[in-house]
Amino acid sequence: MTLRTLMMTGTFSVMLVAGSASAETLRWANAGDVLTLDPYAHTESFTSSFLHHIYEPLVRRDAELKFEPALAVSWEVIEPTRVRFALRDGVTFHDGAPFTAEDVVVSIARLIHPDARAKGNLASVSGAEAVDDLTVDILLKAPDPLILNKLSGVFIMDAEWLAANDATLPGNTTTGVVTYASDNANGTGPFILESRQPDAKSVLAANPAWWDTPTHNISSIEFTPINSDATRVSALLSGEVDVITPAPLQDTDRLEVAEGVTPLQNPSLRTIMFGINVGGDELHAMPGSGVNPLKDVRVREALWRAIDMEAIKAKVMRGNARISGSMIAPQIGGYEAATDTKPEFDVDAAKALLAEAGFADGFTTGLDCPNDRYINDEEICLAIASMWAGIGVEVDLTTQTKANHFPKVDRAETDIYMIGWATLPAMDGFSPLSAMLATRKDDWGGNNPNGYSSERMDEIAVMAASEMDEEKRVALIAESMKIAREDIAYIPLHQQPLSWATRDGIEVIQFPDNYFRAWHYTVN
Repeated sequence: MTLRTLMMTGTFSVMLVAGSASAETLRWANAGDVLTLDPYAHTESFTSSFLHHIYEPLVRRDAELKFEPALAVSWEVIEPTRVRFALRDGVTFHDGAPFTAEDVVVSIARLIHPDARAKGNLASVSGAEAVDDLTVDILLKAPDPLILNKLSGVFIMDAEWLAANDATLPGNTTTGVVTYASDNANGTGPFILESRQPDAKSVLAANPAWWDTPTHNISSIEFTPINSDATRVSALLSGEVDVITPAPLQDTDRLEVAEGVTPLQNPSLRTIMFGINVGGDELHAMPGSGVNPLKDVRVREALWRAIDMEAIKAKVMRGNARISGSMIAPQIGGYEAATDTKPEFDVDAAKALLAEAGFADGFTTGLDCPNDRYINDEEICLAIASMWAGIGVEVDLTTQTKANHFPKVDRAETDIYMIGWATLPAMDGFSPLSAMLATRKDDWGGNNPNGYSSERMDEIAVMAASEMDEEKRVALIAESMKIAREDIAYIPLHQQPLSWATRDGIEVIQFPDNYFRAWHYTVN
């Protein structure tokens, strides 16, 4: 048995500016705030990106997104379902407590707990056992070719700190469960949580006792959520902040000519799509009707055909998007060009499909979208709502902050909703297969509240989870993407770009997974 190390090949944007490397503050503004400080209470990649500054995994990704040792210094397969990790000696948590195998055992148990929102990230793991203080075994339900990929997104928490603060059980942003760990943090990472004001400002201070040798020169990070695109850009231009994520596409030309500012754009792994309520007996927007038009694949195709993605790309995304017919980007394992096709934009054909399905007069559907998560998310939904009105489908549109949007989606209280997926933390097509396409049951389908269920899809998920032959495993994922395309389980829109902007004097790496890794950055 061999552990598969997945390495991404993609474009990395690096901004280099000459200058001194004294300790400095990095001021970072993002469109939305982190959802929680509890690593296991959510499945949002932006929140994970922020928390990675505080918490660390056993194995992390380096500046080229290759795996490297972090809290574990080495690992080996003892048995097909037992992987042994030798832990790094001398590591301490931010409160000074030593890092030991017991912290890994408790963290794994906390993450795979039935009440953890992120439990699906480790669906193949049954637990962990301490061999000694600096050795731990990860126990698998079956051989897992992606165990390192998954563990790179599992942040280790302090067992004693959790117990002392009655937070051994996980919080959950969907169910509203809040613990001490939801608003406080104690990791081993390069930065320490100094203060936290939700929706206002969070301050991180450099960890003077970090086990690694810092390559950054950052003394503190001041993180400010700024929802308004215009306000965020103004803060950058006025010098109030150093980095904005994202930089609005409509302001690219302005930023390119602004003195002391550089916009950064590159392709990303994130596919923006619509999830669809295909399992409900009726739509939330049509209470008492006993009718759910979305169950009919002809209706789903009609909605897809009615979306003019070329217009959205040109007008809303300013030409900076890759139109997609697939749930995964070309860089991801399991991608096939033959699956990456969308129905041709055709209003008449869309109307004909609705009539064929028995909805010639249209119907009403809800559409839920965030307004602070994806690039131009609200604008995209407004445009598509108008396009659907052109085929007789009335849209009850709700746009709101991601903190309210995603829990509503998770609770299956939507008809159609926007979601983006970058296949994290695995960076592999198994991620959407297991989380979005498998039937929601036990550890499967954590991000499939839609009622979508396919017997063959579930079979593929189980087989792919433990298939150690890489060619066979990728073929299984490709088959799952083909089925998803035929069923129109989701309506893919595009891969959105990475779009940041920095002030001169900031050295950053723009990663394809859109993670912000400030321990690789320098402020000059």
